[in-house]
Amino acid sequence: MQEKQDRRRNKEREEESPITERTVRINRVSKVVKGGRHLSFSALVVVGDGEGRVGIGMGKASAVPDAITKGSTYAQKNMVDIPLKGDTIAHDVTAKFGGSMVMLKPAPPGTGVIAGESVRAVVELAGVKDIVTKVRRSTNPTNVVKATLKGLQMLKDPDVEISRRREYAQRNELMQSELAAAEEAE
Repeated sequence: MQEKQDRRRNKEREEESPITERTVRINRVSKVVKGGRHLSFSALVVVGDGEGRVGIGMGKASAVPDAITKGSTYAQKNMVDIPLKGDTIAHDVTAKFGGSMVMLKPAPPGTGVIAGESVRAVVELAGVKDIVTKVRRSTNPTNVVKATLKGLQMLKDPDVEISRRREYAQRNELMQSELAAAEEAE
């Protein structure tokens, strides 16, 4: 009875929450022990709100639903903000994690998401609608997802970056003029 009420509460929370989750990979792990084999499952889960926030998590449990729940909880705790430029990303980026290398390129409106399954999960849940991607070297889903997230974190918002660099240039110019004035005073 209590279990049914908990499930209902969880469903209500999921309906209220704008966060969606996608399971990328479920791996069955077998450990041989004295009494036979002990099976457990690991799940790689991606969560996102479709508006620039995305996170990944891995959960491990003796049952698949429990592993997915653990992965989802961990992913929601570790969500990061991604700077978007409309429906695409601001600039090209290449990221490497483990043996996987992922290239992400912005695309014009109407292109859609051109990506493999692992990259697509991260990019779509982040809210990107137009992007071209390519996975090089290893296509291990875990490393590809982590490389994609690393690449998205490497993105910089052009407006913020321009203002930061202008501010740096102005400070540098001011310091040089002060040094020149101090030298003339001597």
